[in-house]
Amino acid sequence: MAIDRQGAGLSILRICIGVFFIFEGIGKIGWLTNTSLLTSQLAAWSQSVPAGSWSHLYLERVAMPYSTVFARLVPLGEITSGVAMLTGFWTPFFALVAFFMALNFQFASGALFKYDALTSGYALPVLGATLALAIGGVRLPWSIRSSKPSRAIKAKSS
Repeated sequence: MAIDRQGAGLSILRICIGVFFIFEGIGKIGWLTNTSLLTSQLAAWSQSVPAGSWSHLYLERVAMPYSTVFARLVPLGEITSGVAMLTGFWTPFFALVAFFMALNFQFASGALFKYDALTSGYALPVLGATLALAIGGVRLPWSIRSSKPSRAIKAKSS
């Protein structure tokens, strides 16, 4: 029996990043009942990014006006995406959702445009992992998947 080493490697990545997003979402559960937690974070970011920057404009025009909506969507989105990636359910779709959530936080905080984004565990590793799973996370081992055969079985039969 051939081992799908690439699939196994991506599955380990899928499981680890899924657990990461579950716990990120659990850490934000309080936002569901107290939206001021997110609002105060956004206000702090708004003060720390340069006025007129893309991040500042985004915070002022999108994030802060809709903070009550985002305060409820973010924890649910992180937990849902995390569980989906942990189990391997629609991995590419939920990895892309997680990618855009992580990108949104990096952009809004202004961290995306700083050198620190290259060394932060919350930036490049998370963005890279979720993007890799969005592109290559189909029919991975140890996942809930459709009736299509796995890559290892498909390659063996060719």
